[in-house]
Amino acid sequence: MIGFVGASALCGTSQNMVELVLFRALQGVFGGVLFASTFAVLADVFPPTERARMSGVFGAVFGLSSVVGPTLGGFLTDGPGWRWVFYVNVPLGILAVVLVAAQLPFVRSSARLRDIDWVGTGLLFAGLTPLLIALSMTRDHAWVSAQVLGLLAVAAISLVAFYFVERNAEHPVVPFHLFRLNVFAVPAAIPFFSGVGMFGAVIFVPLLYQGVLGVSATNSGQLLTPMMLAVVVTSTATGALVSKMQGYKWLGAGALLVMVLGLFLLTRIAVGSSPLEVTRDIIVIGAGLGVTFPLTFIIIQAGLPHRLIGVGTSQLTFWRSLGGTIGTAILGSILVNRLPVPPSRIGLAGTLHDLFVVAAVVAAVSVAAAVVLREVPLSQQSETVAEAIEAAA
Repeated sequence: MIGFVGASALCGTSQNMVELVLFRALQGVFGGVLFASTFAVLADVFPPTERARMSGVFGAVFGLSSVVGPTLGGFLTDGPGWRWVFYVNVPLGILAVVLVAAQLPFVRSSARLRDIDWVGTGLLFAGLTPLLIALSMTRDHAWVSAQVLGLLAVAAISLVAFYFVERNAEHPVVPFHLFRLNVFAVPAAIPFFSGVGMFGAVIFVPLLYQGVLGVSATNSGQLLTPMMLAVVVTSTATGALVSKMQGYKWLGAGALLVMVLGLFLLTRIAVGSSPLEVTRDIIVIGAGLGVTFPLTFIIIQAGLPHRLIGVGTSQLTFWRSLGGTIGTAILGSILVNRLPVPPSRIGLAGTLHDLFVVAAVVAAVSVAAAVVLREVPLSQQSETVAEAIEAAA
């Protein structure tokens, strides 16, 4: 947390784009650790019967921060300047550090710094970086160009090497052996494919507001608020209800289907549409997403033994971020390549239509994944799952 605060301050002091990118990367490292460790802490502090409710509370807090963030970001950008988008994290972060130090129970972990899979981490970085650069370069270069093909080749070689290294690593970054288990593979697939829809909405809906409907930057941030409020409501409700109901698999599948419906509704937005129509559509998306946030974490916590909960929950964050990052690069490429020159509101509306169609189709894969989920008791780990995990390991 201290590292995140420091990295945020460095981002605000950046003097050029190179510094900003490097400091943002550092901020992302610390932010990723914070996000992934939160659910591991829940598993240490709360018994299985309480985790569903607390996961819902976390989802609500996450959604609430997402409500405040875009609005505050738009206000700061239009007002004191973009640097304050980062500086605002400093006082809030210091307050969080004090609260955690004073209130969070101390739980000793057996993990050590030497347990980190540095080789695997390096190979993953070496694979994903050229992959994302190649996807972004398709905006200006053909897919068969030497630059794009060369980067894709480097990415493929690095990721293949990463796979073989991870198979023999004692503490792998990505535990591929766990993908033999339905209770792990499905919750990992859901955030990967739904992440495309989530990031597609968060990143490109403001462009829809501003470029097609003519809404200001500050107001476009405010207009995202209903989506995040829907996330807050459904996350809280899911955490409170899921442990008391049967057939949570269909709850997840239905919620993801609702999210896909919201993305398809966005494809109907045109120049003459009202901002209220977009608001309606993103509320539908947020309602579906809000269910999946706590539900996938709850399933992982119920299906994996305590020693693997930290790994499992961090994997959910990893696959959601990876899906969103790759999806954003692909959707951004679609935006640039299909946007007519000179750009116009009508042309942008048509391009965003195609973009949201792709996002909806990809997100629909998460619905299929949810349908094949094998339910396990949420109150405690089943013996069958425990035996399967030991066999897979």
